[in-house]
Amino acid sequence: MPWQLIQAIRFGGPEVLELAGQTTLPEPAPGEVRIKVLAAGTGFTDTMIRRGRYPDFKGKPPYTPGYELVGIVDKAGPGVTTPPEGQIVADLCVVGGYTQYAIRPAHLLVPVPDDVDPAEAVCIPLAYLTAYQMLTRYRALRPGANILVIGASGTVGTALLDLARHFGLKAIGTCSATNIPVVERYGATAIDYRAGDFVPSVRRLTSNAGVDIAFDAIGGRHFVRSFACLAKGGLLIGYGAQTMAVGRESLIQAGLGLARLKLWNSLSFLFGRRRAHFYSITARRKTLPDEFRSDMATLFTLLRDRAIHPVVIDRLPLAAAREAHIRIDQGGLGGKIVLLPWPAS
Repeated sequence: MPWQLIQAIRFGGPEVLELAGQTTLPEPAPGEVRIKVLAAGTGFTDTMIRRGRYPDFKGKPPYTPGYELVGIVDKAGPGVTTPPEGQIVADLCVVGGYTQYAIRPAHLLVPVPDDVDPAEAVCIPLAYLTAYQMLTRYRALRPGANILVIGASGTVGTALLDLARHFGLKAIGTCSATNIPVVERYGATAIDYRAGDFVPSVRRLTSNAGVDIAFDAIGGRHFVRSFACLAKGGLLIGYGAQTMAVGRESLIQAGLGLARLKLWNSLSFLFGRRRAHFYSITARRKTLPDEFRSDMATLFTLLRDRAIHPVVIDRLPLAAAREAHIRIDQGGLGGKIVLLPWPAS
């Protein structure tokens, strides 16, 4: 049976993505299932991997991109009883999502409610899970607590704002001027980061107290400004190194940013009890797999109940993967582009 997938033939720009055809369906080995992919998420992390700048991907081209997928179990391998054939599942696969069929380890898959839109569901495994764990697994926040979201119009940024609204938190988000409406529609206060230093603005908005938690995916030297926005006893969570990923900072500078987080955390008594951590979704899933599945299940329940509202700005065919990456590289999307591998019936 002929089927299609996207391949990155080398590391580089969006032009390295090519649509390829296959003639034989892959067969699941023991402990694996074959998934008919219904939706594949796209995002900034996919572009990092495409550039060869993502530390958690050690493979080499050619490979199939796609950090997250939602699909239906098409065939179970020997010995697999869960999930059963016909079950809709989600996976954080890191690579391999831009395809019509994927082979995945059965134990990594999380069930998805049948009445959930696959395009919205595929927003959960990376962006919403990252946001949820950063908001709930490091500190118990009471309603009314102040948070700062750097890059608030991105996919993780909007997930943080959506969940903050659900939890009753007061959110401040930095973004470009064109994306201020994206941030404000979540009830958050937007700061145009291009208009000047955002630290005084955050201080003014919090009556000079600072925020309880700040979330920063920029990394490197940018962590210093985010740390300066914290209240006494506040927490900075770094979860990326975007400046390094796009070539604006070196690997050494990104490493120095991580070193600062460790220093601030270990010597918090010198910094008004302010602390800092780095969050890695792949590392946390590896060490705490039960927590990963539990948090994913919680988010799918919230999605089913319409308590959270992922923003899908476009639904494109698999062949449009290159176009999706061009748009991601340009920035300022305000939501997620989802690839739908199968033509609408």
